[in-house]
Amino acid sequence: MIGTETQPLRVAIVGAGPAGFYAAVQLFKRKSLLVQIDMFDRLPTPFGLVRAGVAPDHQKIKSVVKIFDRVAKKPGFRFFGNVELGKHISMSEMLNHYHQVVISTGAQTDRNLNIPGIDLQGSHPATEFVAWYNGHPDFRHLEFDLSQESAAVIGIGNVAVDVARILCRSHDELSKTDIADYALATLKESRVKRIHMLGRRGPAQGAFTSPELKELGEMEDAEVLVRPEEAELDPLSEASMVDADRGTTRKVEIIQKFACSKPIGKSKKLYLRFLLSPTELVGGESGRVTSMKCVRNELYATEAGTLRPRPIDKHEVIDVGLVFRSIGYRGVPIPDLPFNENWGVINNEAGRITDLETGQFKVGCYTAGWIKRGPSGVIGTNKPDAAETVDKMVEDLGANLINHPLDPDPSTIESLIKQRQPDYFSYEDWLRLDQIELENGQVENRPRVKFTSVGEMIDAVKR
Repeated sequence: MIGTETQPLRVAIVGAGPAGFYAAVQLFKRKSLLVQIDMFDRLPTPFGLVRAGVAPDHQKIKSVVKIFDRVAKKPGFRFFGNVELGKHISMSEMLNHYHQVVISTGAQTDRNLNIPGIDLQGSHPATEFVAWYNGHPDFRHLEFDLSQESAAVIGIGNVAVDVARILCRSHDELSKTDIADYALATLKESRVKRIHMLGRRGPAQGAFTSPELKELGEMEDAEVLVRPEEAELDPLSEASMVDADRGTTRKVEIIQKFACSKPIGKSKKLYLRFLLSPTELVGGESGRVTSMKCVRNELYATEAGTLRPRPIDKHEVIDVGLVFRSIGYRGVPIPDLPFNENWGVINNEAGRITDLETGQFKVGCYTAGWIKRGPSGVIGTNKPDAAETVDKMVEDLGANLINHPLDPDPSTIESLIKQRQPDYFSYEDWLRLDQIELENGQVENRPRVKFTSVGEMIDAVKR
């Protein structure tokens, strides 16, 4: 019987971020189930966005990796880092070796903003800036023109807040974090003094959380400025506050407090703007963005009762030389798996991967995290999401609705990976790299000093 000592349930998890690790947690919690988990990631390092997405000045949030580390050290768990699905191993080959495969690769690209001039030089996805300052190997060579004095961040979610905050932080503040060395050096020379963060809806609809918002008012050499008329709630938003949760109420309170504050002379200014949408980026002769045209919005209630923005005949122009768009992440298609282009996710029902046309379940194939549900929630949101997927996996195992691999022997897939990718990272390799980063950080009085090149990571632990 599969799932017992004589025939362990063999599971592959593709993507070593929070969703993948929470799925592993849930599988190991099933006491009546003997499971062997192999986790794959295209980077040598585990933990996904906890390492490459969480802001470097948010070390407490990164402590969640302690849970993941305990899972990774359990008997029956193996990590294959620096191994990419579709490059080193195909989905069909995965199914030759595992009863069940979970795809938890996250949302790796940004949603584009379809306005004129969006592709001008100096206009960037916020996702790229975040990956750059966090030392993601794929983005370490990017360049951002921080010689500009005025920048814009389009969006009012937590990622937008992170980008604005990193632009506002002083060198002393950043030098106490695990920000990538090259980013620390570049930001030290930054001339950005004015940051405009734009939301198309009002303060009550901001997608940021209240702790993130409050933190903006606590920066060493930057102050937050909000126009009183934009902090004031329109009648529809005011009515919606009757049923608002404490988080929303707190956000509005913080924004209105910012609006009442007087400038105190800090060198950087962060302007929080509401009910304002960019309509065009304007460029100079060099092809670089020089300003941003915007339109004022008002809110209206849809038939479903939600509040949506629509433009009114009021316009303004903001001088900016650098723009980061942060209007959401989007998943990337996985070879040989059905992908819903409209939603930017793998087609699925509660974690079971399903055919786009027939809706039929692809036996043995599951998904979890942002590539399953879209880019919503915080790290902890992946916990119930993964639990839902694992519930379906266990249910299908009980009904014998699982894949029956030709060769489930753990040594066979290990031999195949060694042949295809000799420089794969085991979890032991990661622990060695982790220790080196921590030791290098101690020397500089920082949490860690990251390796940001795959080649350097390999050299550090394997050669």
